[in-house]
Amino acid sequence: MRKLTMALAWAALAPALLPQTAHAWWNPDWTQRTRVTLNTTAQGVETKEAVTATVVPVRLHSGNFDFLAAKPDGSDLRVVAGDDKTPLKFWVERFDGTNELALVWVQVPSILPGTDKNEIHVYAGNEKAAAESSGADLLDASTALAVHFSEKDGPAASADRDPNGLMASAARLSGKALLWPASDKTRAPAAGPWSVSLWVKASNANGVLFQQGPVKVALANGQVQASVGNVQASGGQVPVDAWAHIAATLGGGKWTLYVNGAQAAQVDAAASMAAIEGDVAVGAGLQGLVDEVQVHTTVRSAEWVKLAHAAQSADAKLVATKTETAETAESGEGGEPSHMGILVSNLTVDAWVVIAILGIMMVLAFWVMISKSMLVGRTDKGNRAFLLKFREAKDVMAVHGAYQHSSLARLYAAGLHELKKRDVGQAEAKPLSGASIDAVKAAIDADLVRESQELNSGIVLLTIAIAGGPFLGLLGTVVGVMITFAAIAAAGDVNVNAIAPGIASALLATVAGLAVAIPALFGYNYLASRIKNISSDMQIFIDEFVTRVAEVHGAR
Repeated sequence: MRKLTMALAWAALAPALLPQTAHAWWNPDWTQRTRVTLNTTAQGVETKEAVTATVVPVRLHSGNFDFLAAKPDGSDLRVVAGDDKTPLKFWVERFDGTNELALVWVQVPSILPGTDKNEIHVYAGNEKAAAESSGADLLDASTALAVHFSEKDGPAASADRDPNGLMASAARLSGKALLWPASDKTRAPAAGPWSVSLWVKASNANGVLFQQGPVKVALANGQVQASVGNVQASGGQVPVDAWAHIAATLGGGKWTLYVNGAQAAQVDAAASMAAIEGDVAVGAGLQGLVDEVQVHTTVRSAEWVKLAHAAQSADAKLVATKTETAETAESGEGGEPSHMGILVSNLTVDAWVVIAILGIMMVLAFWVMISKSMLVGRTDKGNRAFLLKFREAKDVMAVHGAYQHSSLARLYAAGLHELKKRDVGQAEAKPLSGASIDAVKAAIDADLVRESQELNSGIVLLTIAIAGGPFLGLLGTVVGVMITFAAIAAAGDVNVNAIAPGIASALLATVAGLAVAIPALFGYNYLASRIKNISSDMQIFIDEFVTRVAEVHGAR
């Protein structure tokens, strides 16, 4: 009966708790929003239980957020639940309008399992909006300590920071422990409940990740070893120079260790030696980076740990984003940009210059291919018609007809012109000597050269497109990649979502180069083959014409 009552209650509450896909607009004063989907299905990070009062980082970049429409300092940012009515608490840890990178922490009341309808909306684009942020203290009351290493005050402010942290800034570890003084907030009974989580990128395989009183989480030859009093749990391997998420929980008589969101070990811990209290120390004996240190006076569930890892990791499989405007939201289009739209919107100036040059080359190449294809087609057809008449005629000088597009007819006309200068065909004409026949052939050969030049004119533009197109495209790609990595280095954010649009757009220049070169290559080979055949026909015709002239009108 109790289970039935709970099931009915859940069924009644689910429609209210489940954020619906909304096309409404929270406030018309804001011109854009980024729709953030927390996907807890198999396509994202599958969960089986609802997780409440969690904080999710939302990474904004040029692929999902229009920084030009937002205020330069991001002070017009607002975060609203999926119903487009309920404002959510948020904290902007980082907003870099120049390099188009931002990180916003959002307090999400509930993330329901097995759905892609968990949504939050990040609004921007209101020049008159004043800054509104809840500050770094977004976590629930059971969070005793949360260190992001971007704070301007407190114990973390004195840490040596690296801008290339997992999410924003991270603390550098040099072997000496980072210390936070003991407080009543971080104190927990000997049996818990208590939890700790942190991210580490260690350059060595041995050292202390976290220590407070009887609790110690350390690396031993790359393996995580977590102990509380005389109880130890070991499991999970942490690779060198790679970010790893470590969490441990104590409660319910269990000491549980998690590595990268998955349970690595669990042992009984019914009798811990002493209360968990004292200074918090992180990173003793370790070299590398540490980020997002959290201590909780509750037992975080396995689902909570999984979601925390999935949301905060560089690939962020839990979080999917897309940008919208009020117009696209009202029309139901969803505002999701096409892949090509993302590429074009992230093109740098140098890439645009290269693509513009390639565009001109493509127009010229297609003009040459089309015009030459028409020319060789007309010429070939005219040659066949003229050659049929020429071979049917008994008198080499009695071929009549209009063959405007025939190169053979023009060569024939040149030959007739030379023969008429020598009175060939007249009653008083003398037989042609060998020298005269050679002179006639030389005159026709001269016209053959001019005909060949006409057929091959402009073909050089195809060879330039074939050879130069890929190299120009590669130049645009290399420069675009350099600019992207320079911007990432300056911004200190190595998130793949920030890198991907710039790299993909840079590759568009190479695609453009290949798009020019490949059709030009096919067209060149086709035209070269047709022109070669026409040139061969002209050579054969000259030999045939001169032979017949020598046979009929030559000296015997």
